[in-house]
Amino acid sequence: MLTQEDVVEIHALKSRGWSIAAIARHTGRDPKTIRRRLSGWKPGREAAPSVLEPYRHYLEARFDDDPHVFATVLFDELVELGFKRSYPTLVRELRRLKLRPRCECCRAGTTVCAEIAHEPGEELQLDWLELSETPWGRKAYVLVGVLPHSGRLRGVFSEGQSFAHLAGALDGVLRRFGGSARSWRTDRMATFVHPGTDRLRAEAAELAKHYGVAVSICPANRPQRKGSVEAGIRYLTQSWWRTAPVSTPAEAQADLDRFAVSRADARRRGSETVGSLAQAESLLALPAAAFPAILELERQVSRQALVAFEGNRYSTGPELAGQNVTVRARLGELDLEIRSGAGALVASHRRAPAGAGQTIRSAAHAAELEHEVLAQFTTKRACKRKANRPPGDAALGEAAKLKAGAADAVVVDLADYAAAARAAR
Repeated sequence: MLTQEDVVEIHALKSRGWSIAAIARHTGRDPKTIRRRLSGWKPGREAAPSVLEPYRHYLEARFDDDPHVFATVLFDELVELGFKRSYPTLVRELRRLKLRPRCECCRAGTTVCAEIAHEPGEELQLDWLELSETPWGRKAYVLVGVLPHSGRLRGVFSEGQSFAHLAGALDGVLRRFGGSARSWRTDRMATFVHPGTDRLRAEAAELAKHYGVAVSICPANRPQRKGSVEAGIRYLTQSWWRTAPVSTPAEAQADLDRFAVSRADARRRGSETVGSLAQAESLLALPAAAFPAILELERQVSRQALVAFEGNRYSTGPELAGQNVTVRARLGELDLEIRSGAGALVASHRRAPAGAGQTIRSAAHAAELEHEVLAQFTTKRACKRKANRPPGDAALGEAAKLKAGAADAVVVDLADYAAAARAAR
């Protein structure tokens, strides 16, 4: 249906000498419709009133009470008031009549904005990309870093979002950049700031001092301030992750590194590319070692006396099979410890590269596991599961004692209490 604005535009284009075919192509309308409108034809009747007209005042009052009230709530209320149409009809008419007011508080900063100029090497924006569905069946997290001046991005996979995970992933992002910007910008992630404030945690301050940078926290409810990393996450999600041919975290990390260099850095930025602009980024040199954060994770020992950690498996004694242990590793060090639930050190191994898929088993643990397996070996037949084995004499004797004890128990009749109460009156 043509609006009055469409009709005005059609007549204006015709007065400029446009042909009917050109106007039809420009407006996306059928040429016969354009011809009828130019000849003075008018629709035979006005559009029917909205089915929400009887409820307009009620809806306006409800939106005055709460401009964010769900349409599902309104639908339930209108049904009780006699509304006979469907929920999709309600939503369509609410949008057509524009009854829901615009909340200026929620839209602050979303209508117009000023472009922020970023000097080379001035800022690094950081945020987590959460992948709830992965080919390997476990949730994964990717710490994404973007240099706003050039748009260069890098990402590192992580098993969690704790401070130790953040410190390890951040060091990986910086190593892939070849340095650090002079300031890091993040939102109010709980591993960086105290909840509800913009004050840095003590460990986050030590992390920043380790790399010699400042930290800038985005204002609350203003994600646009770190729009570069938000755009980078959308780009990675749509352009890489949706079609990434990976099946393990190690493959995903390797493919992400390849994509960031070969595809993301080749994006055009005017007459240059992201990669060429990034050459002007004056990044700070990195310390020789990562920040020494301690990563502790609880794991269950498998039946093969192995503990999974960072895409590898490490051995323990066979006596711990099925029990929970704690894997403890310090970032930047080459060894890790496995401690029992009581905190005792039960194993220490050389740390394999993350995602390498290696099985690290010491000679002593291999010998103990072999001895335990051989000790369990037997040639006896398995127990018969369908044999008839009624309660024996010992069980029947215990049952008789229980029945006798129940018979000797004192039973209180409530009728006696009632009779005593009547006598006391």
